[in-house]
Amino acid sequence: MKSSRVTSGIDRRHFLAATGGSLLAAAVPAAGDAAGFVTGKSAGGAAAGADRSAVRSAGPAAPETPPKRKIPIGVFDPVYKNLPMDAMLDKVSALGLEAMEIGTGGYPEAHHCPVDELLADASKAKAWQKKFEDRGIHVATLSCHGNPIHPDPKHAARDAETFRKTVLLAERLDVKVIVGFSGCPGGSATDSQPNWITYRWPPEYAEMHDWQWKEKVVPYWKEAAKFAREHGIHKLAFEMHPNFVVYNPRTLLKLREAVGEEIGANCDLSHLFWQGCDPVEVIHFLGKQGAIYHAHMKDTAFYPDNVNKYGVLNFAFETTDLPLASETFRAVGYGHGAELWKSIIKAYMDIGYQGILSIENEDPILAGEVGVERAAYVLKNVRNELLGT
Repeated sequence: MKSSRVTSGIDRRHFLAATGGSLLAAAVPAAGDAAGFVTGKSAGGAAAGADRSAVRSAGPAAPETPPKRKIPIGVFDPVYKNLPMDAMLDKVSALGLEAMEIGTGGYPEAHHCPVDELLADASKAKAWQKKFEDRGIHVATLSCHGNPIHPDPKHAARDAETFRKTVLLAERLDVKVIVGFSGCPGGSATDSQPNWITYRWPPEYAEMHDWQWKEKVVPYWKEAAKFAREHGIHKLAFEMHPNFVVYNPRTLLKLREAVGEEIGANCDLSHLFWQGCDPVEVIHFLGKQGAIYHAHMKDTAFYPDNVNKYGVLNFAFETTDLPLASETFRAVGYGHGAELWKSIIKAYMDIGYQGILSIENEDPILAGEVGVERAAYVLKNVRNELLGT
């Protein structure tokens, strides 16, 4: 496949000046309502937090901090699902990425990790890991995004078993972080499909919500966290994602309080931009509590005219949806400008974040490897600006 990789000939010292507002979003839909991307700015209430973040630099100077950590930049492997492992590693190495997040099952599937084989044979596990190490790539996290509290017993059992095996594999590989979803049960013992409840009225919804947490969510994760702890895994990073019970910082901390400090965040800001969260505020808020264990690097672009007409619960996942969409996922820098992403990466540095910056590309316009290359370019330049290199 011909590479669309962006060249790095631009002087990094001038990178932010050239891209502070936004990076050009390639192939923007022609439809009138969707023609304007919100990049450095955001429209409507959902994006007010991004506006606040973009002007954060106008505040008083921050006190001096210890030397900033060079946070490794990596990638989540499903974007390379059509490549065999060696070819994938060659691609990742050529991009100069330093770490990877590897799927072990669940919704992302296990494209490059034969979990059962690696659990059955320690020598195979060592050889598998060495392939990464030989290219200077660190396997930082294992990811099993699933729904182990699904009301369908077969679905729940399958995802719970995937989690159990992922814990055992993480123990064998000395991987410290497991990434996933909190899951979502039904609204009652007789439901056959999940019921995502975000609003406690009419009263029957409050009853269902309370039943979910008391009977399904907390009991399962208490046992799952105990199992992880017994196998040396103390960081379960939940993506705050719609359609699951943990979908924002408040619900994350609610589960953490009920279960224990094994519960933390996979801070994927793409899901928080459209909820109106200030990304820098979220990082500092959760970081002060030591509750950020992983960070997906993914952006969100807003279409102001459609936000104004339809609100924010109007997402596009395919290019055909874009003319009527209020927002969609983009590669880093193609929803919000490099100046905001500089503030975001600085916030991770300021809180002493010890994980990686894991590119997850779900951009319908810059799909696949192209989106990874563009995101990596932005992140490396922003990081270098912050480190002064």
